[in-house]
Amino acid sequence: MSMFLDQVTIDVKAGKGGDGMVAFRREKYVPDGGPAGGDGGQGGDVILVVEEGLRTLMDFRFNRHFKAQPGENGMSKGMHGRGSENTFVKVPPGTTVRDAETGTLIGDLIENGQTLTVAKGGRGGRGNIRFASAKNPAPEIAENGEPGQERKIELELKVLADVGLVGFPSVGKSTLLSVISSARPKIGAYHFTTLVPNLGMVSTSDGRSFAAADLPGLIEGASQGVGLGTQFLRHIERTRVILHVIDMSGMEGRDPYEDYLAINKELASHNLRLMERPQIIVANKMDMPESEENLKKFREQLEKERTDEYADHLPIFPISGVSRKGIEPLLNATADLLDVTPEFPLYEEEIVEDTVHYGFQPEGPEFTIDRDSDATWILSGESLEKLFQMTNFEHDESVMRFARQLRGMGIDEALRARGAKDGDIVRIGEYEFEFVD
Repeated sequence: MSMFLDQVTIDVKAGKGGDGMVAFRREKYVPDGGPAGGDGGQGGDVILVVEEGLRTLMDFRFNRHFKAQPGENGMSKGMHGRGSENTFVKVPPGTTVRDAETGTLIGDLIENGQTLTVAKGGRGGRGNIRFASAKNPAPEIAENGEPGQERKIELELKVLADVGLVGFPSVGKSTLLSVISSARPKIGAYHFTTLVPNLGMVSTSDGRSFAAADLPGLIEGASQGVGLGTQFLRHIERTRVILHVIDMSGMEGRDPYEDYLAINKELASHNLRLMERPQIIVANKMDMPESEENLKKFREQLEKERTDEYADHLPIFPISGVSRKGIEPLLNATADLLDVTPEFPLYEEEIVEDTVHYGFQPEGPEFTIDRDSDATWILSGESLEKLFQMTNFEHDESVMRFARQLRGMGIDEALRARGAKDGDIVRIGEYEFEFVD
């Protein structure tokens, strides 16, 4: 049911592992102290976590970059660097996570507290203690930390409108919606109707957020049996709080109270259980001359008709959509009401979850060889570049080890097979060296 989609792309970058250390013991009576360089710490992961209270992706409109901290470098005296804390990013329940570049589904976050690691921190580089052997008791080799994983991910939330606006066509619902909402989510194409619902993401001054939709056109269509499709009606049924917008100016010779009763009758006639929803009455257009007087009359009639089972404790909020007067208290009251109104049960067919496969394996071969126009051989590939970033080129022994690792990957043979000759220049990233046959 991809009706309304709230969508945002964010950048996540995990922490790099700390670098390993080359160090030796310096002790009074030990002429050549052994190796004493510790390992670097693990870089932090970036982890998404489901937070029950969130209803929209509003928070990401202002913050799209999430970085975890690098691990600490290894130190002398064999001390290892500390691993870094992970960075947690809160998302609402029902968020689907995709890799933005490939479009692959990485996860579906549904349960409160559920987590998903979207970027893995790099492992720490090993210090020279690790490279000591009988043949080489004092190695000058240490690794740099592994880079943290970096990617763009796309968060998508199927938004159910929590709040529905009802009222006659000219009462100012669209104006109100445009004033209170700061984001317009994508709306699916409805092949069954020309009515396009207005939907907006609303955030209150205290940081709560909810989705509000303009329902009336839909309801009018539905009660006339215009094929609105069950999807749509189901959507309306999920609305938990109704804002009943009334034009208090009575400009068009209409009686606000009559309008109120007419719309409630319309809601009741649908049998969409909409009359079970808590309502807030929004007395709009209070900047008009007659409005104060009309509101007073409206309150009296509401009191008098208390037999009407709906009229119990109906809060009335006088506002002006145009001048934005009274909007903030209205939004806060709406959010308060949402906090205490239970969700209506979902229908069975709605809960279709995709199965998700986790894990990040680098695809393709370990390396590729290209030839530059100036006859330089260019080596690239994920595993190769990672090896390169983890090599500490200040120490000859580390460089030798890197050369052995390349040989182990079969790069020498591959270059030879491609016709590389002694003395040819080979480049990896920024680093150039000579090919020795």
